[in-house]
Amino acid sequence: MIRRTLFCIAMAIFVSLIACSSNVAEEVTEDTVAPQDTIITEEQLRLDIGELLLVGFRGTSINEKSHIVRDIQEYHVGSIILFEYDAPTGTRHRNIQSPSQIKQLCHDLQQYGQGRLLIGVDQEGGNVARLRSVDGFPTTRSAQATAKEGADAVRANAKIVAQELAEAGINLNFAPCTDVNVNPACPIIGKLGRSFSADPVEVADFARIWIDEQRAKKVVSCLKHFPGHGSAMGDTHAGLVDVTKTWKEVELEPYRILIENNDIDMVMVAHVINQQMGDKLPASLSPLVIKEKLRKDLGFKGVVVTDDLAMGAISRQYGFEEGIKMALLAGCDLLCLSNNGGGTYDPEMVPRAVKAILRFVDNGELSAQDIHASAERVRELKKKYNVN
Repeated sequence: MIRRTLFCIAMAIFVSLIACSSNVAEEVTEDTVAPQDTIITEEQLRLDIGELLLVGFRGTSINEKSHIVRDIQEYHVGSIILFEYDAPTGTRHRNIQSPSQIKQLCHDLQQYGQGRLLIGVDQEGGNVARLRSVDGFPTTRSAQATAKEGADAVRANAKIVAQELAEAGINLNFAPCTDVNVNPACPIIGKLGRSFSADPVEVADFARIWIDEQRAKKVVSCLKHFPGHGSAMGDTHAGLVDVTKTWKEVELEPYRILIENNDIDMVMVAHVINQQMGDKLPASLSPLVIKEKLRKDLGFKGVVVTDDLAMGAISRQYGFEEGIKMALLAGCDLLCLSNNGGGTYDPEMVPRAVKAILRFVDNGELSAQDIHASAERVRELKKKYNVN
């Protein structure tokens, strides 16, 4: 009996020691030792890079010889942006010609992409509408015009937009614009009627209506232009714009409200310089703006997309490859490569971008793990909207 008792006591002590050891090991692993890096194969890296690309192309129809089909199939491009106007040539109907045509184009894109593409467009309504009434699409109104009439008018407009996008096969809208109308004379926001209001709470309320209507039609909403473009005195399409002296803290409030309520899936970061956030870089290339302010301070966990990297604020100052590298280092998940700047059209843009990113990873300037994390955020968003 005594031997049995001693044996039981010994076993209890042994089990206790094992448990303690296990707890200590677990504590060290979780709190002290950094997790081991995931090994990313070259095949996985190429798939991940494709998910980071949001690209534009020319053509109202496509076939197996179209370079965009090559880009989707060989370079794994995961997102497309469509335009009505072609900036390099100054001509219309780049991608969008009529309701039946755009529906067929989106169908064909998804066929080549096996249903995994985000297909996006700028359809805010009013002055910013790629689907125009003169081409047979429903008439839409600006954010400012509907906001003056109240929530019902905003909802009616948002419902029209969501429905026309869904019917076309477009599942991503770079709207609503959540810039606060700090400066009604802003040439790219206030003057075009793109802001709902000078009241940030109203901006958030009306933006939520748009988000709700678009979600009901499985259309992703992308809010823009973080950290605020409404106070700007210039246009980032033409070159660098510094809002340091005009930007107000109130311009963050719509994002703060909507993020706290888990209402945002995607945010577009502007090319404005805002030294109030401690950085002389454009916001789209700034880790302080994206990683510190948007991610850490505001708690945003969704997809971050750059404004168009072909815009003068980036292309003229940093160049194609450097702009890509800096945007990824800053924490962007999607790179908007419209191929629709004021310069020349480049059918080899995607191969160039992929080659550059691979080189940056190979020489240690970019992390394959960070690229994978961004690609996973994009994939999670696609799953949420049944795009896979």
